[in-house]
Amino acid sequence: MLRDNDAVQAAAFRRLLAHLQQRTDVQNIDLMIHGGFCRNCLADWLAEAAADAGVALDKEAARSEVYGMSYADYKARHQTPATDAQLAAMAASVARNAH
Repeated sequence: MLRDNDAVQAAAFRRLLAHLQQRTDVQNIDLMIHGGFCRNCLADWLAEAAADAGVALDKEAARSEVYGMSYADYKARHQTPATDAQLAAMAASVARNAH
Protein backbone atom coordinates (compact mmCIF):
# COMPACT_ATOMS: atom_id res chain seq x y z
CA MET A 1 0.00 0.00 0.00
CA LEU A 2 1.22 3.51 -0.72
CA ARG A 3 0.73 4.66 2.84
CA ASP A 4 3.54 2.27 3.74
CA ASN A 5 5.90 3.64 1.08
CA ASP A 6 7.70 6.61 2.61
CA ALA A 7 9.74 7.30 -0.54
CA VAL A 8 6.63 7.66 -2.71
CA GLN A 9 4.89 9.84 -0.13
CA ALA A 10 7.98 12.00 0.32
CA ALA A 11 8.29 12.51 -3.44
CA ALA A 12 4.64 13.55 -3.65
CA PHE A 13 5.09 15.95 -0.72
CA ARG A 14 8.16 17.52 -2.32
CA ARG A 15 6.18 17.99 -5.53
CA LEU A 16 3.31 19.61 -3.59
CA LEU A 17 5.76 22.01 -1.93
CA ALA A 18 7.34 22.89 -5.28
CA HIS A 19 3.90 23.47 -6.77
CA LEU A 20 2.84 25.76 -3.92
CA GLN A 21 6.15 27.65 -4.12
CA GLN A 22 5.53 28.19 -7.84
CA ARG A 23 1.89 29.24 -7.37
CA THR A 24 2.45 32.29 -5.21
CA ASP A 25 -0.69 33.76 -6.80
CA VAL A 26 -2.74 31.34 -4.71
CA GLN A 27 -3.23 33.01 -1.35
CA ASN A 28 -3.14 31.04 1.90
CA ILE A 29 -6.60 32.27 2.80
CA ASP A 30 -7.98 30.84 -0.45
CA LEU A 31 -6.34 27.50 0.32
CA MET A 32 -7.99 27.61 3.76
CA ILE A 33 -11.38 28.51 2.34
CA HIS A 34 -11.43 25.84 -0.33
CA GLY A 35 -9.14 23.14 1.03
CA GLY A 36 -9.25 23.55 4.77
CA PHE A 37 -5.46 23.90 5.00
CA CYS A 38 -2.75 26.32 3.92
CA ARG A 39 1.01 26.56 3.68
CA ASN A 40 1.22 27.33 7.40
CA CYS A 41 -0.75 24.16 8.15
CA LEU A 42 1.71 22.16 6.06
CA ALA A 43 4.58 23.74 7.98
CA ASP A 44 2.93 22.87 11.29
CA TRP A 45 2.38 19.28 10.14
CA LEU A 46 5.99 19.09 8.97
CA ALA A 47 7.27 20.36 12.33
CA GLU A 48 5.02 17.88 14.17
CA ALA A 49 6.23 14.98 12.01
CA ALA A 50 9.83 16.04 12.62
CA ALA A 51 9.24 16.13 16.37
CA ASP A 52 7.63 12.68 16.23
CA ALA A 53 10.76 11.43 14.42
CA GLY A 54 13.08 13.08 16.93
CA VAL A 55 14.27 15.66 14.39
CA ALA A 56 14.73 19.26 15.53
CA LEU A 57 12.68 21.58 13.32
CA ASP A 58 11.17 24.72 14.78
CA LYS A 59 8.15 26.55 13.38
CA GLU A 60 10.13 29.12 11.41
CA ALA A 61 12.43 26.51 9.88
CA ALA A 62 9.40 24.42 8.88
CA ARG A 63 7.80 27.47 7.27
CA SER A 64 11.01 28.16 5.35
CA GLU A 65 10.90 24.59 4.03
CA VAL A 66 7.30 25.01 2.88
CA TYR A 67 7.58 28.53 1.49
CA GLY A 68 11.04 28.13 -0.03
CA MET A 69 12.07 31.34 1.78
CA SER A 70 11.46 32.91 5.15
CA TYR A 71 7.82 33.45 6.02
CA ALA A 72 8.46 37.17 6.44
CA ASP A 73 9.91 37.41 2.92
CA TYR A 74 7.02 35.43 1.47
CA LYS A 75 4.44 37.66 3.15
CA ALA A 76 6.19 40.81 1.94
CA ARG A 77 6.50 39.55 -1.64
CA HIS A 78 3.30 37.59 -2.22
CA GLN A 79 0.63 37.90 0.45
CA THR A 80 -2.23 40.33 -0.08
CA PRO A 81 -4.63 41.63 2.56
CA ALA A 82 -7.69 39.44 3.13
CA THR A 83 -11.13 40.83 2.48
CA ASP A 84 -13.93 40.65 5.02
CA ALA A 85 -15.66 38.06 2.81
CA GLN A 86 -12.51 35.92 2.72
CA LEU A 87 -12.12 36.14 6.49
CA ALA A 88 -15.75 35.06 7.00
CA ALA A 89 -15.37 32.18 4.55
CA MET A 90 -12.16 31.08 6.27
CA ALA A 91 -13.85 31.13 9.67
CA ALA A 92 -16.56 28.85 8.28
CA SER A 93 -13.93 26.52 6.82
CA VAL A 94 -12.00 26.39 10.09
CA ALA A 95 -15.21 25.51 11.90
CA ARG A 96 -15.78 22.61 9.47
CA ASN A 97 -12.26 21.35 10.25
CA ALA A 98 -12.79 21.29 14.02
CA HIS A 99 -12.48 17.78 15.40
